[in-house]
Amino acid sequence: MVEAYLNQIATAVPDHDVHGKFVESAPSLLSDERYRLLFERMASKSHIEHRYSFLKPHPDVMGFDSDGFYRLGAFPTTETRMRFYERHAFTLAKRALDRLNFAMHKESITHLILTTCTGFYAPGIDLQVVEHYGLNPSVERTIIGFMGCYAGLNALKLARHIVRSEPSSKVAILNLELCTIHLQETDNLDQVLSFLIFADGCSASLVSAEPFGLELQSFTSTIMPDSADQITWHIGGRGFDMVLLGRVPLTIARGLPSSLNSILRGYRPEDIEHWAIHPGGRTILDAVQGSIGLPGDRLRQSRDVLRRFGNMSSATVMFVLKEMLQSGTHAGRGCAMAFGPGVTTESMLFQVAGA
Repeated sequence: MVEAYLNQIATAVPDHDVHGKFVESAPSLLSDERYRLLFERMASKSHIEHRYSFLKPHPDVMGFDSDGFYRLGAFPTTETRMRFYERHAFTLAKRALDRLNFAMHKESITHLILTTCTGFYAPGIDLQVVEHYGLNPSVERTIIGFMGCYAGLNALKLARHIVRSEPSSKVAILNLELCTIHLQETDNLDQVLSFLIFADGCSASLVSAEPFGLELQSFTSTIMPDSADQITWHIGGRGFDMVLLGRVPLTIARGLPSSLNSILRGYRPEDIEHWAIHPGGRTILDAVQGSIGLPGDRLRQSRDVLRRFGNMSSATVMFVLKEMLQSGTHAGRGCAMAFGPGVTTESMLFQVAGA
């Protein structure tokens, strides 16, 4: 049977670096001085230096953004947030697709997959891509919505199924998230800390049977028991309400070892040369590294993406895979993982072409 390959990846972020501004302004949400001090300590340990957004930082300490999207006592409604998403999402999609030289591939694209959990409208980004780049109107379009941080691997899984069943296919994937439009006005420390890591970003990639890039070999999905309340994402009147409990890293550390044999399909961790772990946060990377027993430098691409961009939900693992493709990674077997609601682990075994 024909194999599927992740041939190319391009990435893009908005212009405004908001991480420093958030660290400066977020304590104003917390009424308890002890919580404010704890937030500042946790921010210093986050290992994040930059996060990007379409929201321009406000010059004043107490302000969040220059356009007044976030104003204390008057945070935006879900409708306002969705209209913002609709104004800006395709701009970011174009930035990533143009870096992929997508127009050069328009005649050969047969399928388009979009993942997003931070905004929805119709006609949506998928149709805008078809119209803007002049794709064949019969291109098959699929939206993977509201699956969170692991959706990027779900998209690759679907693309692999398509290529293996229709070998002449060329699948374009967009993973696009505007996470920064879902900040909540809350006095809950855990919730404010969860916003410390999230950012906006987009990846665009191509999957086909052409044998270069990363060979997509197998996928595994596992759900950790008694963890459904630890990562949740609900739509409310004031935006999408994210809950990311502090015990998620411990849940991963305890649950991952028992799933590792099925994820690795019988290979040992030492047989895996390349690890592309979704950087959901420093403590999640530490939990994965410790529970598997990986040497100190094995997650360097994941930690670098976290430092430079933060957590961009479904796009983030693609940023890590791009680092591997562009850094001249030597031939060898790799494993990618991402975590999300469930708590679910989505994983992928891949082979750097040429091995």
